[in-house]
Amino acid sequence: MINKWKNKVLLLLFTGSVIVSCNKKEDKAEEVVVEKSQEPKPLKVYTKDGVSVKAYDFDKLEYFLTQKNDTTYVVNFWATWCVPCVEELPHFEKLNEKYKDDKVKVMLVSLDMYKMVESRLLPFIKEKQLKSDVVYLRDPDQNTWLPKVDSTWTGALPATLIYNKDMRKFYEQSFTYDELEREVSNFK
Repeated sequence: MINKWKNKVLLLLFTGSVIVSCNKKEDKAEEVVVEKSQEPKPLKVYTKDGVSVKAYDFDKLEYFLTQKNDTTYVVNFWATWCVPCVEELPHFEKLNEKYKDDKVKVMLVSLDMYKMVESRLLPFIKEKQLKSDVVYLRDPDQNTWLPKVDSTWTGALPATLIYNKDMRKFYEQSFTYDELEREVSNFK
């Protein structure tokens, strides 16, 4: 009789461990799916004086230009040598701060020259204390990727793409803060 109880208890423990083991395998499968949907790995991460910036080629950057969720994305293409770009950056920073708790994400895509990343871009980010996400587009073949951002883009800077899952609009112009906020409000 004791052996029967012992066998039943052992059978229950074995069955329970198999069920737990199967559940753990299912959890791992779900984790893999989540990892596949994460942002692409940068080509390089530049770091200097506590500031870092991820570098992408256009194929990897395109991930950030094609999200289909409930967030509105404001993607500004700029460079440290572009005077109108630098003048409007505070407007993007202000927008980023104002909507940091909302479904609005600001990304600043630097088109600085490759040799200027460490000597000019990183010090600029630190000096201006930029809080928006800053990435560096390291892809010299602009004739290939410009029309992928927008077919009307001549390559002039500054340029901004605002989009969400329902709308997409491209601007080859500078913005005041009021103009920028008005455009973003059209996407909400």
